[in-house]
This record gives sequence, C-alpha cells and structure tokens, in this order.
Amino acid sequence: MGSSPRGYPQVERLVAPNPGPMTLDGTNTYLYGADPCVVVDPGPRSAAHLEAILSSGERRGGIGAVLLTHSHADHSEGAADIGAEVVALACGSKRGGLWALATPGHAPDHVCLLSDDGVCFSGDLILGSGSTLVPPDGGSLSAYMESLHRLRGERLSLICPGHGTWITKPKDKIDEYLEHRRSRERSLLTALERGERSRSKLLDEVWSDVPARLRPAAGVVMEAHLEKLASEGRLPDDLVN
Repeated sequence: MGSSPRGYPQVERLVAPNPGPMTLDGTNTYLYGADPCVVVDPGPRSAAHLEAILSSGERRGGIGAVLLTHSHADHSEGAADIGAEVVALACGSKRGGLWALATPGHAPDHVCLLSDDGVCFSGDLILGSGSTLVPPDGGSLSAYMESLHRLRGERLSLICPGHGTWITKPKDKIDEYLEHRRSRERSLLTALERGERSRSKLLDEVWSDVPARLRPAAGVVMEAHLEKLASEGRLPDDLVN
C-alpha cells in the first residue's frame, strides 16, 4: 500500500524500484481519485511495482485510465501492463478529474496534471529535492523557464513530483527553481564576460558544487544554458570547445 499526504486522501503514491542519481528514491507513481481512479506515470516495467499499482487500484474501485506527464521510459514504460487506456493529455484537456498544462523543457511533450482543488502532478518539471535535467533538445531552457512561470500562475496547494517527496509550499519551490536557473546563468555570464571560453573550465567553475557522478548531466544542462544565451544574442561569437 502506498502513502498519502496529510489532507489529501484522494492521492496515493507508490515508489518504483528504480533508485539512482537521476531518479532519487525511484519514480513516483500516483493513483488519484476513486471509482475508478487514474494512474499517473506508471513508471518502469517491474512485476512488483505493477502488482502494487493493481492492488491499490482495486481498493480504489478500479483503474479507469493511465495518464502520462511525459514519455520518458522511467515514467511510461509500465503503462501497457496496467490493462487500462493510456492517455497522453493535450494542454487543456481533462480526464479523471485532472487537466493538462503544457510544460515543455525537460521533455518536449511534458505536461503537468492539475486538479481543481490545487493538486499538481509535476512529473520531472519539479522534483522533491535537487534540480531536474533540462537538455538542449527538451524544448529548450527558455521553454522550461516559461513552464515554471506558467505553473506559478496556477492556484496550487500541493505538488506531487515525479521523484522525491511531496511539496507542500508550491510557490516557494517554484521560486527556488527559477532562482536556481537564474543564478547559474549569472555565473555563466560572469565567466564568459571575463573571457573564459573552454567548456570544461566553464563547467568546473559554474557547476563546481555538482557531485562527480552528476557532472555529465551538468554538462548537458550547460549546453542548454549556452543554447538559451545564443538564442538571445548573448553568447560570445568566439566561444570554443
């Protein structure tokens, strides 16, 4: 049986057995509502996780549909095993009491799923701890920042992230995420204005706080920052590898 946040019995979280540097304790699968419920992000293909989802779904009066925040395998791979319709909601469309808000950045097809009472299933737009990967091909860092601003404009009471624990102060967390990216950009611009052009040295300087095991991911994020600066006409023409 999964866990529910205080005051939100309509939400149940099950954590998939796929922990790692990028997935934290594992991918969060959520069941929302009842008679029937919907499953949000069924996670990777795992017999034990599937059994837990089906068992919780049965207690909630059956599973009416499977909803995806995005198509990355750690969120979607197990969808076909649930035995219910798999739905990728378009922005503004609604199913099972949840409606979709387009939030590209981590992935081009990323959406957040929101309820009328302020619950947000944020997928990988926002995590319970740390920051999320924003690759150059995920819809761009500019799109990611716009997605955060778009979500901040909604009336939220609880964020249920794709990885990590509940977020009970949504606006504070979104502001933290926005400032984190702005701070990285300011540091990157400072290094560029000083004349640094080596990507490896830029990474060492601006992402010096990132553990060694996550440096490759930080390098990908740096490219997204450079892409954003280039699109805004703020990247030096003489930037070299």
